[in-house]
Amino acid sequence: MDYLPLFFKLTEQDVLLVGGGNVALRKARLLCRSGARVTVVSHRICDELQQMLDEHQGSAIIGEYHSALLEGKMLVIAATDDTPLNERVHYDAVKRHIPVNVVDSPKLCTFVFPAIVDRSPVVIGVSSGGSAPVLARLLRARLETWIPKSYGKLASIANQFRDQVKQTFSSVNQRRAFWENVLQGQIAEKVFAGRSEEAVQLISEKLTGEDPQKQVGEVYLIGGGPGDPELLTFKALRLMQQADVVLYDALVSEAVLDLCRRDADLIFVGKKRDNHALPQEGINNLLVEHAKAGRRVVRLKGGDPFIFGRGGEELQTLKQHNIPFQVVPGITAASACSTYAGIPLTHRNYAQSVKFVTGQLKNRTTDLNFAELVHPNQTLVFYMGLHTLPQLSASMIEHGKPADTPAAIVSRGTSADQKVLTGTLATLPALQEQAQLPAPALIIVGEVVELHENLSWFGEEVLAQNLTPVKAES
Repeated sequence: MDYLPLFFKLTEQDVLLVGGGNVALRKARLLCRSGARVTVVSHRICDELQQMLDEHQGSAIIGEYHSALLEGKMLVIAATDDTPLNERVHYDAVKRHIPVNVVDSPKLCTFVFPAIVDRSPVVIGVSSGGSAPVLARLLRARLETWIPKSYGKLASIANQFRDQVKQTFSSVNQRRAFWENVLQGQIAEKVFAGRSEEAVQLISEKLTGEDPQKQVGEVYLIGGGPGDPELLTFKALRLMQQADVVLYDALVSEAVLDLCRRDADLIFVGKKRDNHALPQEGINNLLVEHAKAGRRVVRLKGGDPFIFGRGGEELQTLKQHNIPFQVVPGITAASACSTYAGIPLTHRNYAQSVKFVTGQLKNRTTDLNFAELVHPNQTLVFYMGLHTLPQLSASMIEHGKPADTPAAIVSRGTSADQKVLTGTLATLPALQEQAQLPAPALIIVGEVVELHENLSWFGEEVLAQNLTPVKAES
């Protein structure tokens, strides 16, 4: 280990910054955020740096650097392109045992600035010891995505209860278990959701209750998106990785499921056509059962849980049993699959509105309002419509939708085996009969489908001219 990670308390401490350009400005921002009193010495100081010094009670010296300026300073930073000057600052500081940093010159540094993740009072520094600063910044960027902004607020709230926790629990292990419960469970999620007052109340109740170690269960209803794991939200990923149990649907891809906590119990509750692993009432009961047992339950759905996902029904059951829950939206299949197929759902020249429609007809009957669906200048997206495509197409044509309206099927959208089949409202059912594209799939109807040929960028196109359509029976 070339550098020992340390954190300097610079509040109201004097720091010397040699240089007045943009590099010095970047260092000054960090120093001022830490509460330091910054003195800048340079022949010229940029306007933004001067303004920062004025706002944070700093001072500027227009002129030459000299070693007397180091008197009483806690740190010194040289941020100039003058190599002899930088070397002189380094020599003077080392002689006086003052930590010194010379920007972009690791050999002249006795300390380095890490790439910083600031969740004050929680601060994380990532350093390569000056050997690969870009790599350190990339690692910091990854940490930024994993650590919610509200971690600082969570740390501040925990600090309020430190003494009370020490009084409540006599052993270190008991205190550790309590804090692990608080900092990873429902209380932490209250803070992340901006409900800090509720979090404080829950901590107080845990400390004054009969069993302060008792875990309170919670359900996280999460949209897993269309299949590509990179389309998950940061919040979805964080909650998936702390789940005790995961109830997942058939439309959740293996790549997404692999991102769940490794030791979580995975329970398949998916529904396919005429094959339901568990009735909806059974799923609702499972959510209640696991949450009441104090477990953190992830209900993972493909796409978005509130768009043809029956998420509202599940939340109503949880509400009836007073079980806390959160909802994390996901990218719905209509948006993701159309995007990956190069088919904009709206376009100034083609469509000014879009409708999401379920193609899974109740009791296999056509109970949709087709008169509303045939309006011009709108895009229709049918979920779960592969098996009813002939009825859907015939009904729309019957109600006045032109038979030559462009239409497409996007099968397994966003996945490596995505396929797109294009045709018209009249020809698409026969083309699909020949192509047999598998579910999950979306059907897109509207003039915007014409853009697919020019805007397609992902997956494989199934060319209609290579198919021999099967004639529909009369």
